[in-house]
Amino acid sequence: MIVFKNVTKKYGGREVLSAVSFRIEPRQFVCVTGPSGAGKSTIIRLLIGAESTTSGAVEVDGANLRSVPPAAMQLYRRRVGVMFQDDKLLENRTVWENIAYPLEVCGTSTALIRKRVPLILKRMDLTARAHALPRELSGGERARTALARAIVHHPAILLADEPTGNVDPKQSMAVLELLRDINRSGTTVILATHDTVLVDILHTRVIRLDSGKVIRDSIGGYEEGKREYKEKEREQVAVSASKLRRTTPIMEPFAAESKDRRKIHITAIGAA
Repeated sequence: MIVFKNVTKKYGGREVLSAVSFRIEPRQFVCVTGPSGAGKSTIIRLLIGAESTTSGAVEVDGANLRSVPPAAMQLYRRRVGVMFQDDKLLENRTVWENIAYPLEVCGTSTALIRKRVPLILKRMDLTARAHALPRELSGGERARTALARAIVHHPAILLADEPTGNVDPKQSMAVLELLRDINRSGTTVILATHDTVLVDILHTRVIRLDSGKVIRDSIGGYEEGKREYKEKEREQVAVSASKLRRTTPIMEPFAAESKDRRKIHITAIGAA
């Protein structure tokens, strides 16, 4: 289970996350959305332990990542797969070698690597490109290679940061279907994206950020989220109007003394 508890993150004097709280259950598929600079990538970096919170806590299975010792953090990262926004492929290694790399780092036997990599190549439709270098790949092939590398070690959590940012709509759909399939196999998937089309298609849980704050946490597409947000705005307006109506009797004596009733209301409320 992943829990953000009142998390605030600052870089210098700039606050990129402000008192963010949410909980993600195992095997969930969650979209973290919002405009550029909303804090999506910061959440990913906090979850892999690349950043620490300024205040609050990020907990995974009850452990506060801020206080996890380095050796334990290394073990934790082996449970997490990351698909970076700029893919971070090793340009001097082939597709096969890029995918095998996380297994080599973890000390996986050569026999198991030779067994597992062909399976993931087939799953990602990359078998024919196994010996190609990254510069020889299309955007979609690079994205699938990055995804293959992120899941080859069978992680419990997959973090995907704008995985479709550099691919065309058709390839975006292919990546999306692969993410769905990975989630169905039991992996928790957290997808950070500003692509509203993908959010609508997935129709899953959405945590929407704006200026570092959570403004939505519910299930449904982007358009549903906009309607939900507008409904909340209307509710807030209604509450404000109700409070205003309750102050009206207090204003009546002042209003009676003026020809411009509306002006006195505004002045009196502003003074209050």
